Amino acid sequence: MSGTSDNIAFSPAFTVFARRVGARLRAVLPNRTTMATMGRSPRKDLLAGLTVAVVALPLALGFGVASGAGAEAGLATAVVAGALAAFFGGSNLQVSGPTGAMTVVLVPIVHQYGTAGVLTVGLMSGVLLVAAALGGAGRFMAYVPAPVVEGFTLGIAGVIGLQQVPAALGVQPSGTENVVAAAADAVAAFARTPHPAALALAAGVAAVMLIGARLRPGIPFSLLAVVAATLVTGMAGLDAATIGHLPAGLPAPSLDFLDLGEIPHLATAALAVAALAALESLMSATAADAMSVSERHDSDRELFGQGIANLLAPLFGGVAATGAIARTAVNVRSGAASRLAALVHAAVLAVVVFAAAPLVAGIPLAALAGVLIATAVRMVEVASLRALARAGRGEAAILVLTAGATLAFDLVTAVIVGLLVAGALALRQVARSAALTRVPLHEGLPPADHHAEEQALLAEHIVAYRIDGPVVFAGAHRFLLELAETTDVKAVILRLSRVSTIDATGALVLRDAIAKLERRGILVLVSGAREDHLKTLDALGVLDALYAERRVFAATPDAIGYARRHVKGVVQDAGQGQR
Repeated sequence: MSGTSDNIAFSPAFTVFARRVGARLRAVLPNRTTMATMGRSPRKDLLAGLTVAVVALPLALGFGVASGAGAEAGLATAVVAGALAAFFGGSNLQVSGPTGAMTVVLVPIVHQYGTAGVLTVGLMSGVLLVAAALGGAGRFMAYVPAPVVEGFTLGIAGVIGLQQVPAALGVQPSGTENVVAAAADAVAAFARTPHPAALALAAGVAAVMLIGARLRPGIPFSLLAVVAATLVTGMAGLDAATIGHLPAGLPAPSLDFLDLGEIPHLATAALAVAALAALESLMSATAADAMSVSERHDSDRELFGQGIANLLAPLFGGVAATGAIARTAVNVRSGAASRLAALVHAAVLAVVVFAAAPLVAGIPLAALAGVLIATAVRMVEVASLRALARAGRGEAAILVLTAGATLAFDLVTAVIVGLLVAGALALRQVARSAALTRVPLHEGLPPADHHAEEQALLAEHIVAYRIDGPVVFAGAHRFLLELAETTDVKAVILRLSRVSTIDATGALVLRDAIAKLERRGILVLVSGAREDHLKTLDALGVLDALYAERRVFAATPDAIGYARRHVKGVVQDAGQGQR
């Protein structure tokens, strides 16, 4: 009977939960309006999709190789994740696939757990992203400060470039996890045994991409440079490592890689991958909005799309994917009108996988290293960095620390460092914004009905202070302790009407200041406290003694009237005592 009654008791709660989940699912799943956009300008979308595919092919191959999972994993990610994220995502213009930032995170996972570990992490991150979407976590992207994002991007660019040094020099990676040390080892190995062909290929491809992008931005120089490098390598018989054999087509979907026993060990890595996927995808979608006229992405739907993409891509051998800022920018600039362009991009890459695998196999690894080095250079927005550096020392410090932490540690640590520093500097600004101002007694009062001599006498014994801004732990001590040092008066009026917020620490410091004043025989009155602030003050008993003697007022004139009567009485008593 008890089991039955428990089930009955919990059933309403379960029903409410199910309804909420159902409502959230309907909110993030594609709807008719979303699908209708794909028929707006099919010709523009077709041309944009083809253009993006041409740009994405060498990047997919390069990032697949750089991650350690292989070129085929990069292509599988671009095809499967690219299509799923385009269909389920929250941006009409976003293009997803393997990215440099994600590669940085995946490399140590490959070293420690192998390809199976990377696929498992991708699957787990997909679950986390779907949960984040259903929980409405997309809105929190707005709280990441711009200096953290810029420093993060700068650090990633540095890591990507340093990761390519061994392939660009034609030497085997040393296996050192720190990219700076690994690049130094590669340079030392190159000095001992030079490979001029690899260096020439990498430098040539990078130069063609960087110079070509300045002269003719609309031409896909990355693909042209890779094709040229491949032809030169084959015709001249250069001694340069190539991608090698690629399977024709995608593998059948499988969960053979999944080892349930490894899941607890991979949980931290999965959380890092999911956090990065969310951050980079929403950054890219926001950039797409800025480049377009009327498009606005849905953050939660975008997280859901990325979650579905990362859930299913590992089944086909693909690694974790995110929205790709570079490919998304190409898509927008090529005239894309809807998500059909990103679907076309995935379809074109699928044709390459199924029909042109033998041609791709001959691409030199040094050429792909050149593509990624040029991509890393182009990720650095010099104008944005200069603007942030001019904005203030705090912004510059956040940027430098985030970039440095990215190079020295890992991406998640870098973001945490950046957010902590940004938070500390923000609290410092909050503390500085709070102020204690002495205000005239006649401010806001009706015309005086006393003689000037009496007004002057009262002014000598009553002081009114207005507290402006937040009374919180970051700055409360500074000015409230200054308040406690007030001397040579008989009454102090605290005007709280302009307090923006007050926390427990600020309330306790205020209590201490009031207590210190009263121990010196100074009458304290409070006026203008808002209802929401009184809740905090009352909970901590800050005004209990003042309430008992009716010294808490809604309006300042009432407090001044009380102080006048008190001071006049004290002054008269003192005069009689002298006589």
